[in-house]
Amino acid sequence: MQNIVIHGPCQLSGEITVQGAKNSILPILAASVLSRGECIIKNCPNILDVQTSIEILNYLGCKTKFENSTLIVNSEIISRNEIPDYLMRKMRSSIIFLGALVARTGGAKLTFPGGCNLGPRPIDIHLSSLQQLGVSINNIHGALECKILDKISGTDIVLPFPSVGATENVILASSTCKGTTIIENAAREPEISDLANFLNSMGAKIKGAGSSKITIEGVNKFHPSEYSVIPDRIVSITLMAGAAATGGNLILRKTDPNLIKSIFPIFEEAGCLIKTYKDTLKINAPEKIHSVEEIRTMPYPGFPTDAQAPIMAMLAKSIGTSVFVETIFENRFKHAEELIKLGAKIKVNGNVAVVEGVENLFGAKIRAHDLRGAAALVIAGLASYGKTIIEGAEYFLRGYEISNFPNCIKIEPTIED
Repeated sequence: MQNIVIHGPCQLSGEITVQGAKNSILPILAASVLSRGECIIKNCPNILDVQTSIEILNYLGCKTKFENSTLIVNSEIISRNEIPDYLMRKMRSSIIFLGALVARTGGAKLTFPGGCNLGPRPIDIHLSSLQQLGVSINNIHGALECKILDKISGTDIVLPFPSVGATENVILASSTCKGTTIIENAAREPEISDLANFLNSMGAKIKGAGSSKITIEGVNKFHPSEYSVIPDRIVSITLMAGAAATGGNLILRKTDPNLIKSIFPIFEEAGCLIKTYKDTLKINAPEKIHSVEEIRTMPYPGFPTDAQAPIMAMLAKSIGTSVFVETIFENRFKHAEELIKLGAKIKVNGNVAVVEGVENLFGAKIRAHDLRGAAALVIAGLASYGKTIIEGAEYFLRGYEISNFPNCIKIEPTIED
């Protein structure tokens, strides 16, 4: 176990190059097992979830090499189609290997995924969608045994909710099927488009990614590819929130402003000045930010649930009162009770959190419970007076490169009392 230690207040200013998107690279790494050769994946973030995916790829029989943000995956040989429980429990996105393994080997055996505890996040949409394609799935003593009894056949699938993971699993599983698969009510996130673009670069025939209707025409085989992952929009928003919370002036390089333009009004309402260029964003924060009337999380292109916690930390020191309504996950306000320990005034009632801005926050010992909550605590720690110790650094490191943050942030081993 490790802690994040911050001596604040510490202004987040200067220039930062935004890392590649975590929510793109993980399904892309799963998709690489379909290539039957060597894929070169650029702009790969150096985060714990990528390290877990590399462990899974190596366990399956792939050969990997990671250097200078470039990950090379050779999947010519796949010697296993099961993933052990200790790897499945490391991250929620491990379930995305299900569709890829079914498409590559005709079957898969894995347990239920772990990751952040954000309330019920069942994978029943994943499983029922794969069953519609012709995959037999049995739950035997907590392990999912999946087999293609004959051959996957294309079909029309209507998702009951635009689940990102289920959309990705159907795309992966159906990419080699016989015939055409159409996904209705598909997730529209940019990371879905990134996965489809990567698969298309290997020879897939996928159309409509980024819309609610995706068409996948099955192909017989894939070829290796060289591909660059899109910038991480949630990291960009997190860094903007950090600058706003600390009164900083920040330049983000190699970002994509178009992916996050829906959140600009929130920062502008808070008093920030934003300027955008092709792949660059500048944010200038006022000395004191203002509250935002209401923030409601929604599927893309609405306000992302992953940005809720960092923005809440930003508004903890605002002038006025802000209201957050969480519509995606049931248990995504755990960071609120930790922010309160720093002096924030937050009241939570079900899926609604009311944040009354305070003049100052003060360092304390707090604990991260999930990835984006950890990012919120880092932002609050930067804006707090004194020393903040955040237990559970591994949550933060699952999705953020520590080099993106100022020198006043340190990762230290946990010392037992």
